[in-house]
Amino acid sequence: MYWPVGAPRIYAAKVPPPPAPGAYDSDDSGELVRNSLSLSSSEPDEIAAEAETEGDSDENQKVGEQQVEEEEASSSVAGEEEPRVKAEPDPETRTHLVAIEVARNGALFATITAAELTIWQTKPTAVVSHVRRSPSSIESYGPNVDILIRPDSQIFVVQTALGYLMTYSLATDPNARVYKPQFVRNHMGHSRQHSVSGSTGARTNGLAPGAGEAGGVREFSLQFRMVIKVDAGISKVLALETELMVATIKPSAIQCIRWTPDSTGSQTSAELLSRMPWMQKKVVTTDMVYDRPMNLSTWVTSDGRAYAVQKHSVTEEGSRSFKGYCFHIPSTSGDAAVKASINARFSMIAVACTNGSIYVYNARDYNGNIPLSHKLSAPVSQPGSITFVTWSPDGYCLMTGYGTGWATWSVYGKPGGSSFHSNPQVSEKTNEQYLNGVKGGCWMANGGNLLLLKDGGDERIWNLEFAKSAITGCFTCVNTARPMLQTGEKLLIYRGYDTDDITMISQDTSVLWHTFDMPAAYLADNWPIRSAVTSPDGRYVAIAGTRGLAHYSINSGRWKMFMNEQMEQEFVVKGGMCWYQHILIAAVEAGDSHELRLYSRELQLDNTLLIHRETLPSAVIFLSLTGEESLLVYTHDNTLYHFILQPTETSVKLVQVGRIGFHGIIHAPTRVRSISWIVPDDQLRDGDPSRDVATATVLFLLDGKLVLLQPSYSEDGGLKYDMRVILQNVEYYALIREQPAPGLKNEHEEGTLGMLTAPQTPLEGAFSEVLPTEASALSDSLWAFDGNDVKVWMDVKAVLEASLSGHDLPTPVRLPVDFYPLTTLLPKGIVLGIESDLVQRRDIGLSYFKFSTRTHLFLSHLLRHLLTSHRPEAAVLLAQSYSHLLYFPHALEVLLHNVLDDEADSPPEPHLAILPEVIAFLSHFPQYLDVIVQCTRKTEVASWKHLFSVVGSPQALFEESLSRGLLKTAGGYLLVLHTLEQLSESSQDMVRLFSRAVAEQDWDLCKELARFLTALDNSGKTLREALELVQLRSPAVDGRGGSFMFNQSDGARAAGDYGFPDLD
Repeated sequence: MYWPVGAPRIYAAKVPPPPAPGAYDSDDSGELVRNSLSLSSSEPDEIAAEAETEGDSDENQKVGEQQVEEEEASSSVAGEEEPRVKAEPDPETRTHLVAIEVARNGALFATITAAELTIWQTKPTAVVSHVRRSPSSIESYGPNVDILIRPDSQIFVVQTALGYLMTYSLATDPNARVYKPQFVRNHMGHSRQHSVSGSTGARTNGLAPGAGEAGGVREFSLQFRMVIKVDAGISKVLALETELMVATIKPSAIQCIRWTPDSTGSQTSAELLSRMPWMQKKVVTTDMVYDRPMNLSTWVTSDGRAYAVQKHSVTEEGSRSFKGYCFHIPSTSGDAAVKASINARFSMIAVACTNGSIYVYNARDYNGNIPLSHKLSAPVSQPGSITFVTWSPDGYCLMTGYGTGWATWSVYGKPGGSSFHSNPQVSEKTNEQYLNGVKGGCWMANGGNLLLLKDGGDERIWNLEFAKSAITGCFTCVNTARPMLQTGEKLLIYRGYDTDDITMISQDTSVLWHTFDMPAAYLADNWPIRSAVTSPDGRYVAIAGTRGLAHYSINSGRWKMFMNEQMEQEFVVKGGMCWYQHILIAAVEAGDSHELRLYSRELQLDNTLLIHRETLPSAVIFLSLTGEESLLVYTHDNTLYHFILQPTETSVKLVQVGRIGFHGIIHAPTRVRSISWIVPDDQLRDGDPSRDVATATVLFLLDGKLVLLQPSYSEDGGLKYDMRVILQNVEYYALIREQPAPGLKNEHEEGTLGMLTAPQTPLEGAFSEVLPTEASALSDSLWAFDGNDVKVWMDVKAVLEASLSGHDLPTPVRLPVDFYPLTTLLPKGIVLGIESDLVQRRDIGLSYFKFSTRTHLFLSHLLRHLLTSHRPEAAVLLAQSYSHLLYFPHALEVLLHNVLDDEADSPPEPHLAILPEVIAFLSHFPQYLDVIVQCTRKTEVASWKHLFSVVGSPQALFEESLSRGLLKTAGGYLLVLHTLEQLSESSQDMVRLFSRAVAEQDWDLCKELARFLTALDNSGKTLREALELVQLRSPAVDGRGGSFMFNQSDGARAAGDYGFPDLD
């Protein structure tokens, strides 16, 4: 659900050149060595920690080279000679970035070179602090190799090549600013009320802040804290909330260094890997990652294994601090693990291997139940070594960097953007080497941007923007029905519903997508945007960032924002939003209060003008409209609320009519991504809405599992639910009965406060205008995407019945797609999606990413499924529903072609053959003869025999075409006859067809027929004789013999009804 767009922005810190050796002192570019903590391993089975503190030098004391050398000597283990490194990095590589890290809150990120540490502010993007180490420091401690940030962003840790950890503290004054530009604030008034397509109003003087830049560049102070010497050598380091976790080499152990001493005064602890019973012997931990939401670490060891590890508090002496399970064991050297990343949103662990492939595991519990979910292969055969692997903050995208490029995948394995299709020569010429290999990367802006470092060394940071589906932030049935993409400052809404059939299946993005800017006034304070939702009729859009919300009318092109900024900043949207006609329903948190708020598009955005406010006892996780007027709200206390929206003349009443508690059924409410329900038809038609909760079957998406909860009654009369997982690895699903009509138009016009009308039902909106009433087979269908294919149950009721009876579930129809599907355009019979493209042009001097719109006809797959199930009547009814489409004959042709290809090479048993069923099915439609001949001409001649053994003789089909008056079709069969038989045997049919074209005055057909005869005989004799036979030329008087085709005069034939096809 992520696709790179545009060309990346490039940042580079231009720092002054290194000063003279004597100029290093106690200012920001110098280095203060005040404290040192030495961790040694004098005993094989014990690891001792010793802290040494410098004298009483204050922060302003100058510390020269001699003092650094003395400190280094006092921290070393006696009798050991420390290796020395080159004091000053090579001038050519001095500014090359070594590593990059983004702070947890996303406000800062840090980069290092061999000798420098630079702190950046994300928005506005600027350097806010910088420190350069002295040559003596580099000689004593080694150059920088890695950077870590404590989760609260107050301490930065630099790892050096000689086994040292250098810590720096970062302080800030929330009111101080480095730069103080005069921002225009008058746009917060008038332009907030009448913002047109993101415009911020007229500028009088000063500068207008960009997205997320309203706070300006804050002032930071970076101070050196201490140097930590790890004598055992450093393999990997993690900076956690309470401690530094260090993986050492000799001996192989895990050392934990607390930021502050505990209650006993201890600051360090350690545990040898050899003492961990679940760990292999004689291995070193080469990579570690930690995820706070899951409270889980993943360790990668030198033997290529991967472990899931948890740390427990030590309650008694001798107890173990770590408990782990090995879940990845390489079967070959290429499967050896080198990197890992944890996805808390979907409970997944990605393990990158030496051969470039990635194994993705599903962490089901903390007891070692971590099965393999799927495997991702490298995009090319030789991608180079994997440099990093990271999940997006929301877990929907996996990014992997290689030595020769990078690639992204969706959460369950659909390929996304990639740089492996770039031209290395063009990239080198345009100085865009980030396409040819990366060494590091980090997500920021809630997954909207990716910071990349070029492999091989470079001073630049490449900031690549991504477009992502609105489903990632707000999973609603409307967002699955009406695709919407969001970037950092723009929204793109699919608008192909209102176009003709041919335009809809085109790839012209500018025609099919409506692009508009989000309001700069709102983005300045509330960037990044966390959720966006469109209305069922496609007329309105709402967005929500870090605080507040704003909404937009596509017809008028105007945004509405809060006039009072304090009202905007007092709440945050959590749990989602949805539209009910022109009413926006938002789940918000305001302080300790959890509320549902209803805002009217026709009123100003003001919390005193709310249409309705509903207070809930717990925070909202998910909300969505379902049916005609039902609102489902799922909360953190594991309760599903059912509300009814009751329209009045000028308002809407929100009435709670029921609720369901899922205690003991759903163990982790925050893992629920979406909830739908299926109410029986009789209950929908005649029942009391308050009884819906007792009769509805609940369908919810838990991580990647699509689960059914069906109600039943226990022996004591209590309501209980039977749970069944119907599909795994689901990225999203769509229940057609609850989706809005793609072409639905709300009669309410903006600017009027007329009476709210009851909405059209999804079935009426989707089918009433374009499909007959019999086409109910798909109105109750269930669609899901599992990362590879689209899966379809054509009737969800069959799934419910099978689940309730305990039988096997009906097999879903599989729709293979080679792009990422966004939605199903049911009335058009297509699956809509997009794919990422990289454009490299020499004339513009840069490369950029774009996405192309892709479509796939699903009708042929569904028809084949019905025919395979021996349900020809249902197949005919379904096909008749789509017979009005211009590409309907093509769908029938695809059906015949696929079945013929499968059965021609390896004919099945007669009772298993589907081709006779397909031919009988096609005979119900007037395009029957055209479909067969078009499929024949596009199929290998070797398959014709099998086809006509079922269809019948092509001569008979030719005669039937003539009798029905189909010109082009008859010509097509004539071509088939010429291919299968001797040319002279069908000469009479040729003359009949030619004379019919003359009688019909179809001169285009005559021209094509003459061209065909000329191609058969370059001498022209065959064409002359054919013209004589149809009386378009006088008979020859020279008495020469006839052509090879016309051995005797056949005479003029009666005019036929069909002409010869266009054979070019």
